[in-house]
Amino acid sequence: MENHTFGLSIRHVSKTYWNGTRALNNVSLDIPPGMFGLLGPNGAGKSTLMRTLATLQEPDEGQIFLGDIDVINQKDELRETLGYLPQDFGVYPKVSAEELLDHFAVLKGIINRAVRRETVEALLKQTNLWEKRKQQLGGYSGGMKQRFGVAVALLGNPKLLIVDEPTAGLDPAERVRFLNLLSELGEKSVVILSTHIVEDVSELCTNMAIINKGEILLEAPTLEAVAMLNGKIWRKLTDKNMLPELEQEYQVISAKLLGGRTLVHIYSLETPGNGFEPIEPNLEDVYFSTITGSYVKALKVKEVKK
Repeated sequence: MENHTFGLSIRHVSKTYWNGTRALNNVSLDIPPGMFGLLGPNGAGKSTLMRTLATLQEPDEGQIFLGDIDVINQKDELRETLGYLPQDFGVYPKVSAEELLDHFAVLKGIINRAVRRETVEALLKQTNLWEKRKQQLGGYSGGMKQRFGVAVALLGNPKLLIVDEPTAGLDPAERVRFLNLLSELGEKSVVILSTHIVEDVSELCTNMAIINKGEILLEAPTLEAVAMLNGKIWRKLTDKNMLPELEQEYQVISAKLLGGRTLVHIYSLETPGNGFEPIEPNLEDVYFSTITGSYVKALKVKEVKK
């Protein structure tokens, strides 16, 4: 058997659905241990890839390895070391967190009652739900339910943890608590955070990739991806009705309302003039410039200079 270092290796994975939608197109990624962010707009193929990694569906072609486990052909071995928090997971509203986690622990094969009690207690404390362990899950807030989902996903100390759109719908305080929890998990396993929220990835993930229309557009260490745009991003506060004109003249990568006016970010290798000022790029600039195609041009320019 081919010997893979511990990590996740995805090779040439494609998936087309029965209605002709090509959800994944020749996707290849190397995901090391730690926090990995998969960024993309809704419908980009993120959930299809996550479901494939979680053995809930098979790709039409390609290979996936977690260490030496062949994910496609050794589903049971993979499931033994998998934690999966899907975008929409149901809870039984009239059952307490402690009871339901205990039930899931049995399903995960933790049969010894004392070990199970210890495991359930440790996970509820880790996810900051111990004080609310007797409360029915129906009374939990969105953030508490998400943290309970992580507790379920962590049963059995998984080597691969997949978290799909975890902070959508959380209020700011719950989001911070949830991200703090996730940041502690990336030390011992591969943790994939699939999201369309750029800040989640910039705050948590050492490595990241951007996917759109089923294709990987960029794969890089997060800080390096941002550094590639140094000196290339410019901004200007303008009126909304000026936007079409600016789009004709410049590579506009994003435009958002700010105090009733429009803050425009453009990509340019040279000083654009016209009132634009240079700014420190961030991951949002990487994301939008990648989606619009500007980032790929930046990489080509860098290669030519070499």
